[in-house]
Amino acid sequence: METWEPGAAGVLTLPSGRLVRGRGLRHPLPAGPEPTYGLYLLGKEPPRVGWEAAWLRWPDFWLPAADAPAVLRTAWERAAGERVELACGGGRGRTGTALACLAVLDGVPAHEAVAYVRRHYDRRAVETPWQKRYVRRFDAAR
Repeated sequence: METWEPGAAGVLTLPSGRLVRGRGLRHPLPAGPEPTYGLYLLGKEPPRVGWEAAWLRWPDFWLPAADAPAVLRTAWERAAGERVELACGGGRGRTGTALACLAVLDGVPAHEAVAYVRRHYDRRAVETPWQKRYVRRFDAAR
């Protein structure tokens, strides 16, 4: 299976080597292979896509629904062998927060995960103080 390109725009390489693409749904679909699985982080049902997808209810600038740890774990697990995409409206706040949680699942200490995502994905990822706090408190054991 063709994979994402490490270092391509929007593609985060986790310490384990897993590649996860983050993007904003308000932007055009990037060139290259389509995802095999997408996790959409929105306050309302996402648009239909041509690949398997899940929806995590997550209003803009706020925090995700209570089932977020299990849903994010599924995305992280699937990224071991699939092209996984995480996306919200703009691709920074919710997407950055979710990517930071995946980094925690991948072994990055929770207190370092936001900096990791800002360094390797988008310097403005994770937009609000409560999103940063969510990542710091994210429990990889759940």
